[in-house]
Amino acid sequence: MPAFLPPLRLIGADVLSGDGFAERPVGLANGQIVDVAGMVPEVNLSGFWLLPGIIDLHGDGFERQLFPRPSAPFPIMDGLASTAREAASHGVTTAFLAQSWSWEGGFRGPDHAEAVMAAVQDYRASAPVDLRVQVRAETHLVDHVPRLIAAVEQFRVGYVVFNDHLEEGFQMHRRNPDGFGHWARKAGLTEVQLLTRMESARSKARDVPRALCMMAGAFDRLGVVYGSHDDPDAETREVYRMIGARVAEFPTTRRAAAAARASGDPVIMGAPNVVRGGSQAGNIAAVELIRDGLCDALVSDYHIPALPLAVWALVDQGILPLPAAWRLVSEGPAQVLGLLDRGVLDSGLRADLVAVNRESRAIEMVISGGRMAHMSGEAAARFCAIASTARMAAE
Repeated sequence: MPAFLPPLRLIGADVLSGDGFAERPVGLANGQIVDVAGMVPEVNLSGFWLLPGIIDLHGDGFERQLFPRPSAPFPIMDGLASTAREAASHGVTTAFLAQSWSWEGGFRGPDHAEAVMAAVQDYRASAPVDLRVQVRAETHLVDHVPRLIAAVEQFRVGYVVFNDHLEEGFQMHRRNPDGFGHWARKAGLTEVQLLTRMESARSKARDVPRALCMMAGAFDRLGVVYGSHDDPDAETREVYRMIGARVAEFPTTRRAAAAARASGDPVIMGAPNVVRGGSQAGNIAAVELIRDGLCDALVSDYHIPALPLAVWALVDQGILPLPAAWRLVSEGPAQVLGLLDRGVLDSGLRADLVAVNRESRAIEMVISGGRMAHMSGEAAARFCAIASTARMAAE
């Protein structure tokens, strides 16, 4: 495991504190934010914002690191390492990899899902960021429910969302044959094979409610947070809420998001939706929900760089001030999953920090759990300067 940074004090930066910024020192020691007393090295970060690390609750962009081409898989460990480094460079200090558990099979099937879970478990200790797994469970894969529950327990998965993309798949088959063919090729299947899998899954429809209740009961016992993905309406959200799936991830309509909020359930939307000005699938624009106070957290979805870009989009469009916009990628996600040790820059919490150059808006320093995860630009020069000073003093 990488070593903690030695005790030090970060000074001169504008630190996100509550609803605004204040220039105050931030001490680090043994992986935590502390009130450092005595003679310790100081790094002057004047000209920087110092912000809590980004917490990404749902990112499936890692699939491209493992399968840059559908027929060209790369070793899982290498893909995880690349994903973790990319996450760190964009300010992410906690990253949940959204791994599908689907009737599609291939890199979204149970065999591959378990391999990813095992690899993450082995890699976490040496990863530059806190790497975790979120399971996206297709509701109609009912025959594999006991296996899923066992995998969640064995690999200590803390977050699961329920998907039901079956009808969407049949609609694509009818209305967009080219898109369906691309989907099949991406899954390593022929179109006939994919359609056969879908028909087999649809034949299990009567067993889905029982399977959902079985998973909900198991996840309650294991302390797993669970929710639903792509709720199309308030009625669907209510069904999932009644079985305990309280997180509403990517509701596709305002009514679904409003229903979640009315029940006190957190709503998660995609940062790419904000950056691009709307949903690539034609669903509700995330900005509309943010304006109406119906979004609690933003996630990377399919593009990690979108997380900080979404913050600046919200700021530049006058939708939210920087403290509130950054909260959607830090404190908000922490509260959704009950990650009480991170999300804000308070003494005693995990040392997850991001230094952003105020002039360029570049993320130049990322500390995850008290360990240096990323460094570049002027921030790197200032850290090197204190190392040089310490060396000269020793001589």
